[in-house]
Amino acid sequence: MSNISPPRPRDAGVKRSFIIVASQFNGEYVQGLINHAREELRALSPGATISLQRVPGAFEIPIVVRELASQKKVDAIIAVAVILKGKTGHASNLSRSVTDALQRIAVDHGVPVINAVLSLDNETQARERCLKNKINRGTEAARAAVKIAGVMSKLRAK
Repeated sequence: MSNISPPRPRDAGVKRSFIIVASQFNGEYVQGLINHAREELRALSPGATISLQRVPGAFEIPIVVRELASQKKVDAIIAVAVILKGKTGHASNLSRSVTDALQRIAVDHGVPVINAVLSLDNETQARERCLKNKINRGTEAARAAVKIAGVMSKLRAK
């Protein structure tokens, strides 16, 4: 993972719609990602509609994302969760399963899905990436969502 955030895209004057689908598990860290993503979305796309849909855990994110993507009412969906590695391979299996599903949904439905489902080694990494400003993945996810929404809008206008 990079320690440098992507540049801020410009989205002035465009009415966009974004939905954040967020796990309730590891709530403090997930809330940090949500807060940073919302703040960045508001800064980059001031007129945007930003909705939040909570799900129990990371494994439940793809089914809700699929439902939202099939409705085709949003410019981008941001999937947010924090998976902390334990002593078994469960975290790796969960992360891979969710990542694969999110990519498949985006491609199958033509709706951008930003994957901010983080698989982290420990709580130190979680604090750095979810609660602090320097390399906050919520901020990065919002920037990616605004950027890809613009790209897709331009492609569909042709």
